[in-house]
Amino acid sequence: MCAKLWMITERGMDTLEIDDHSINYGLGLDTGGTYTDAVIVDLSNGRIVCSSKSPTTGNDLSIGIAKSIGNFDRELFRNVKMVSLSSTLATNSIVEGKGCRVALITIGRDFDGSVPVDKCICIKGGHTLAGKEKEPLDGDAARNFLKSLEGRVDGVAISSYFSVRNPEHEKCIASLTREILDVPVVCGHELSSNLGFNERTTTCVMNARLIPIIKELVMSVKKVAKDAGIVAPLMIVKGDGSIMSESLALERPVETILSGPAASLIGAKTLTGRQNAIVMDIGGTTTDIGILRNGIPRLEKDGAIIGGRRTRVMAAEISTSGIGGDSRIIVNGNKLQLTALRVIPLCIAADRWPVLEEKLEVISTAPTRFVPEYLDGGKIIQEMEFFVNLKDNPSIVLTGYDKEFIDAIRSEPKSLTEVGNETGIHPYSFNVLKMEEFGIVQRIGLTPTDILHADGSYVQFNRKAAVYGVAHLANKLKISNEKFVKLAKQAVVDKIARELLKKLFYEETRHTRMDAISKDIMDKAISGKSGLDYGVTVKINKPVVGIGAPARAYLPQVVEKFGTELLLSEYSHVGSAVGAITGNVVESLAITITPLKGEGGGENPRCTLFASFGRYDFDKFSDALEFAKEEGSKVVSQRIRTAGADKFDVQVKVENKKFGFNEGYEGSVLIECNVTIVAVGKPKGFGFI
Repeated sequence: MCAKLWMITERGMDTLEIDDHSINYGLGLDTGGTYTDAVIVDLSNGRIVCSSKSPTTGNDLSIGIAKSIGNFDRELFRNVKMVSLSSTLATNSIVEGKGCRVALITIGRDFDGSVPVDKCICIKGGHTLAGKEKEPLDGDAARNFLKSLEGRVDGVAISSYFSVRNPEHEKCIASLTREILDVPVVCGHELSSNLGFNERTTTCVMNARLIPIIKELVMSVKKVAKDAGIVAPLMIVKGDGSIMSESLALERPVETILSGPAASLIGAKTLTGRQNAIVMDIGGTTTDIGILRNGIPRLEKDGAIIGGRRTRVMAAEISTSGIGGDSRIIVNGNKLQLTALRVIPLCIAADRWPVLEEKLEVISTAPTRFVPEYLDGGKIIQEMEFFVNLKDNPSIVLTGYDKEFIDAIRSEPKSLTEVGNETGIHPYSFNVLKMEEFGIVQRIGLTPTDILHADGSYVQFNRKAAVYGVAHLANKLKISNEKFVKLAKQAVVDKIARELLKKLFYEETRHTRMDAISKDIMDKAISGKSGLDYGVTVKINKPVVGIGAPARAYLPQVVEKFGTELLLSEYSHVGSAVGAITGNVVESLAITITPLKGEGGGENPRCTLFASFGRYDFDKFSDALEFAKEEGSKVVSQRIRTAGADKFDVQVKVENKKFGFNEGYEGSVLIECNVTIVAVGKPKGFGFI
């Protein structure tokens, strides 16, 4: 089998042949919100052997994972030497507020409460910016608190003031916690070396809360692997696109946030060979846009923001918007409109519940009623939309009407009108928006996936259902099916183009605010239409790499607007899974050295070294720097071995921050020295980088 790289440019279509060869295989998996993707890659040369997609099964992830590899030749599994996984599970869990019971112990300062905890206490202790003890640690208060937690929490987070300058108090309370409780313990200094007490504490709490969730995911993958006869180590993709061992992921699950989008960036590089590119991953739920610079994702320096909360997790800077293959299409007044709500496409739903095809056929020819334009399109109920019960949520109190609604749709999907006729309750008495919000029900409706089925460009499910849905909404607008399909496809293209320009504007200016002038410029650039006195053309300077199943249908028209090239691989539809199995193992360590007060102008001043492994005083700066390089390299080397790397390179970067005097004065004063040590490698079995 040969893999082909399709490059769509102004010159036409080029093909790159890769020699057939296979020794050691790697299995890459990506569990997204809509689909679970799987690929088998030859680790010796990067050749893709086979690929597959299957719907993600939220209630039991192992089902979707098993189906994603179900069509693979089982003989291939004998040669799988590594399994690697990317997922949106951690990100979604944080946003949805899911996780285990966590107790928080802060030392020397109260937490601002930006992320909820089940039990918390602030005890005396902590350190100063110089790493000296601010006040003695109150171990008795910690001991009494920990004893009160037995059987009441599933994990403990510990965060001390200025622990990045001296982790002594965190380590002491962690030891005490392990002595009293048999639960996971997470310390702030283990997750970040950056200053910022509240952000570090937030990261610490999130990490503790995610441990059982990631453990469940890991167990699901291992179960599927065992059933398939796969005996291989499991790696997990981090938010920066690198990979780490299963054991490390269970200790630091918070580092897997934005794992899926980061994997798509690595997959884009692997599939195209490009080091500098814009990567657009169009999934079922969202479109994620990231930038590759010199072969690595651009990272959010201040830490990723998840669920509106700043963390200290280094992750790829990804722009995410609610436009994907499963985005809801509605008619609002006399306008076609795209919404961010994810629904089950009609074509997929009719495959699962064949009765829907008959219902849609009747609706497609029935007289339509005009719906006035709503400011909030989410409140519009369309005749060809149906609802299905996902799961019950005992913690959510439902009205009697809503309980009757759930009972009515347990056996098969039904519209509001159908349920109203069956129950005798007015359809608008059901609070479907609330039930959707809490994941109790999911809507079935017309989507961009249906549009592709209707025009015949992509047909994998029930095409008739999609055509009937299009016919119904086209009748509402009093236009032909063909014109409706054209309008819908253009709406998707324009929405994606708009999100692309927003991302690039931010990359260029670091601002997101759009005023009337910038909006007009963007509108003209996207539409290609001139105004009274001027038109606008935007030229993008990098190629765009398309990832995700819908990319092939929509991105050619997007890049055409901006005069750049589009790179689409034969395996772009499973690009995240490719990235999961081809990423590097990366571990880094930041060390800070500061001269003693008043000695920064000396040739070799006394100084203090701050690192996650401790605080040390030195009589000479040169000795501190040498210790930082040697000890830091040892620590990073041990970490990358634990993370799963076999062979690796260690690089040391030294940056001195100095204050220089005005002209006429000689010399400068050393403010601080930052030593960054990075180890990069591949897991055992890789023959290509």
